[in-house]
Amino acid sequence: MIKTLHDAGIRSEWAYTAGFASIGLSFLAWTISRQKEDASLARADRWGIFVGHWAPTFFGVGNALRGYEKD
Repeated sequence: MIKTLHDAGIRSEWAYTAGFASIGLSFLAWTISRQKEDASLARADRWGIFVGHWAPTFFGVGNALRGYEKD
């Protein structure tokens, strides 16, 4: 899968940027969910945590892509 991403032109910097963006998106999703919805605080927490799990995935993909870029 990583080789396919590399061959498609996806760069490690893009994955790292997506990782940092997802951290901000996680906080934003948590804040908006907490303020705008009538749901409980637990629901806002779960939504923020769900989006927060994207960051390590993007960072891992970025590390794997960096290995292909060095070759």
